[in-house]
Amino acid sequence: MTDPADEHSAPLEIRVAEAGPYVVTGGVPLSRRRRVLSEEGEPLTWQTTEELDAPASYRLCRCGHSGTKPYCDNTHQRIEFDDSEPAGRAPYEEAAKEYPGTGVTVRDVRSLCQHAAFCANRETNVWKMTKRSEDTRVRAELMGMVERCPSGALTQQVGGEAVEPDLRPGIGVVDDGPLAVTGGPSGLVTVRHVDGTRESRPRMTLCRCGASANKPFCDGSHTEAEFHDSGPSRTV
Repeated sequence: MTDPADEHSAPLEIRVAEAGPYVVTGGVPLSRRRRVLSEEGEPLTWQTTEELDAPASYRLCRCGHSGTKPYCDNTHQRIEFDDSEPAGRAPYEEAAKEYPGTGVTVRDVRSLCQHAAFCANRETNVWKMTKRSEDTRVRAELMGMVERCPSGALTQQVGGEAVEPDLRPGIGVVDDGPLAVTGGPSGLVTVRHVDGTRESRPRMTLCRCGASANKPFCDGSHTEAEFHDSGPSRTV
């Protein structure tokens, strides 16, 4: 029998079980998160609403139909859960398109976008802002928007070096949305795909509605699928 204490010292990992749940090991902290919106409905920042008392290892639903969300209750065994992943997914560094600006280069992999909408507002977006980044005020706003992108579709480089927010390792259960996986200097959480390949990035979003065409990553399908597991986002 495995000593539970040993599981906390195990690598921080999310294993994607074939036609099954996410199996989380290593004592990865789990919380509930939501977007904080402006009166215009624009996302401003993230808010942690609850720290969940998760054990050292646990299983999270990814078919979207568990009765004990965010945890798995084996409903995937009773439904036709399609967990197929797209073939030939390229690593981030190969797939990223670069948008150079003054003092910062934005990199973007559109297929990873989960449409959290931190990258734009009523007046502009990060792609347009790179062209005006000689203005340090614009550059600061641009970099803050990139850092709040939960999927890591958007990243940035300064002087050729990646710049990432200092995030703790964890999994955020986003209201009516995906699982937001974070990591930083104190550790990255590794996603182990069904085929055994591993992927670690400081920011990733994993599908938990079962409808994404880019599994295990979220592609925003939870909105069209009308997936619900929480109350509405907070408006200020």
